[in-house]
This record gives sequence, C-alpha cells and structure tokens, in this order.
Amino acid sequence: MNSIRVRLGVLGLALLTGFTTPTAASAAPAAPSPTVEEQRLGRAAPQEILRRSGFDTVAPRLARALEAARTHGEARRAVTREGARLWQRAVDRAQGRGPAGGDLSRDDDRPLYWARLGMTREVRTWEPEFGLTDGQRAALLDELERSSRGQDAIRYPHGTGLKRILLTGFDPFTLDRDIRISNPSGATALALDGTVIETADGPARIETAVFPVRWQDFTEGTVERALRPYLPKVDLFTTVSQGRVGRFDIERTNGAWRGGFGDNDNIGRTGTVPVSDPATQPQWTTTTLPYAAIVAADTGRFPVYDNTSVTEIPAGATEPVVRPDGPTPGSTARAGGGGDYLSNEIAYRATLLRDRLGLRGTLPGGHVHTPVLQFGAGNTTEVTDAEFVRNRLDIIAQVRAILRVAAEGS
Repeated sequence: MNSIRVRLGVLGLALLTGFTTPTAASAAPAAPSPTVEEQRLGRAAPQEILRRSGFDTVAPRLARALEAARTHGEARRAVTREGARLWQRAVDRAQGRGPAGGDLSRDDDRPLYWARLGMTREVRTWEPEFGLTDGQRAALLDELERSSRGQDAIRYPHGTGLKRILLTGFDPFTLDRDIRISNPSGATALALDGTVIETADGPARIETAVFPVRWQDFTEGTVERALRPYLPKVDLFTTVSQGRVGRFDIERTNGAWRGGFGDNDNIGRTGTVPVSDPATQPQWTTTTLPYAAIVAADTGRFPVYDNTSVTEIPAGATEPVVRPDGPTPGSTARAGGGGDYLSNEIAYRATLLRDRLGLRGTLPGGHVHTPVLQFGAGNTTEVTDAEFVRNRLDIIAQVRAILRVAAEGS
C-alpha cells in the first residue's frame, strides 16, 4: 500500500428527494444492494478460492442461521457467533489445525476475505419477516466485521514473564487490477495469531487483527476502537501492510494526509486524516520501533530498509516536495514514508493513539511494509502457484523474525 498518487477530477452528484404523505403503516426499508466489494464475489477466481479451501460453506451457513432468527437479538447472536467462527477457522487453517478443506495452500488469506464478503452480502440483502431498520442492519454488519476480523478476540494470558505483541494486517486490495490478489499482511496475521515466539528476553505472545481497505471504516474510527483497549497493556505493536516490490520497509514517519486512491469499494478520499480533536492533530507521527536493530539484523531473504522519506509542503510554501530525510519544521504532510493510502493512515492513527495515551516514551510501535506478494513468472490466470506460496511463506517468516528483533531491542 505504498504511495499511489492519482489526480482525479471530482464529479458532484445532486440527489433530489421527494416527499410523500406518511401512511398509517410504513413498510420496512428495502434491503440495500450488495456493495462494489461484494459484487466481485461472483467472479470465477473468488469462487475457485472458496471452493478449493472449503470456505464456500461459510456464507450459506450464516444464511440458514439468519433464516431461523425470529428477532433482531437472535440475528445478532447468530452473526457474532458465525463471524467469530470464521476468524477462528481461518486462523486454525493457517496454523495447520483441522482439515485443509481443499488443495489451496493453508497460508492463504483469501478464503477469509471472500468468505467474509459472502457473509456481509447475506446480512446486507436479508429481509426478515419481522422487519429490520437501517440502524439494526448496520449494527449487524458492524458486529460481523469485528468478530470475523479478530478485533474482539484479542486475548493475552494474565501474569508476568510474557511479553505482549499486537500486530495488524489488511485485506487484499486493488482487486480490479487483479482479482487473484492476496495480501501478505493478512496472511501474516492469520499465521501468527495466538502464537508465542522465543526472544532473548523470554517468550512473547502475538495477538492479531485484520482491517478493511475502506476509507469510510477508518473515518468512523475502526482503528482506534479496536486498538485503544490494548495499547496500554502491550509491550510492542506493529501495523503491517503490503508495500514495495522485493523489500521490507520500517516506516519512520507517518503523515496526516489522504491521497485519494480508490479503496475496495472504488471510493477515493482526499484531505487531512479525520481524527477526534483535530485542533491538536499533528501533521506527522513517528515510529518508536527499534528500526536500527531491525535493519541490521538478518531476518530473511528480503532486504529491510529504514525508510525516512516523506512528501511535504514546506512551511510558507504551496507545492509539495520530497524530503529523503524526513519532514522539516512546520511543514504540511502530503505523504508519509508509507505513502498516502490506508497503510500510512493506520500507522498514523495507531501511533497518534499511542501518543495521546501518553505511551510514546514507553511503547515501541510503528509500521512495517512487506514486499509485494508476486505470482510466479508467466502466471496471469491461475489463482496460485509454487512461487506465489513460497513468497508468502517467506514474508510471513520474515515478519516473525522482525518481531523477535523488535521485542529484543525494545
């Protein structure tokens, strides 16, 4: 999710709303249509991914549970249960527990992504006999998103002697460019959730969650809501996303700017990152990860860089410039080291939250960009191949090694 600078013209749409005389008994609101993201489900590659992992049963199971629900409360319980079941099933599959469900590599994050979209489509288009308000439907979708992403399943053992690490990943994105895309950060989250790594300072427990590639969810505070309860309790956190080809980057600086590139619903947003209390919002936040130690360590086959570059509008100027060594005093952000897309934004939000909680001096945290996950040479149609799997496994292993170094250097 590195910087993608796209200049787009903005077309405003005026919506004319008519008013009618209310009747004694108003019909329930019509169920919304599937989103752009959900509409991709019908294509061949997503269906093959679901079939070859056994996750093609997930959405039908939720549909049956919804059909059996007689109240909104029953529906909410079903949604929460099935969302949590999906997350756990994806984690178990990635970590070698239970049946593989098919011949798709266990380390694949895409079954989780496409199965979740099947579930959200079921909820979005469901029309129960007892009626469902817009607010109730939105609450069901919110519950499903949180439970199926592991955001409400973060658990650390009580007691001392165990470091606590929090890691986040992302869904696949740019799916209109290639519907087959996997996101190694999401695969890493599944592979590492609930695992323990041994460090020179003792064991460290990793808990993970995955986030959507949608501007609106970030505007509504999904990052802060998910991370706020845990940042005061952990010893290290890192947000992770897919970045540049052939390299890892430890992003030194994050910027308060959205560059407008389209998200998974093909919606773009341009402007200052919207956060609470904007009057105290900084233009830049910085990593507190031990980047020098991480870069110096032998963590795997991909090189790891301390990325200090940003794009800024200098104080008193009007045009953006690239600064290889970080921002200058009083400048306005136009891109952090990780760009101006949602990877930069999750890093900015997480580190701003760290600072606002008064943890900047005590809590190591920041953003890691993984290499782009590439298919084998010549593969333009198959959903997987041996090189694709090898690359993903190597990236996962290297993130684990980076976490070990970070934990030991903190």
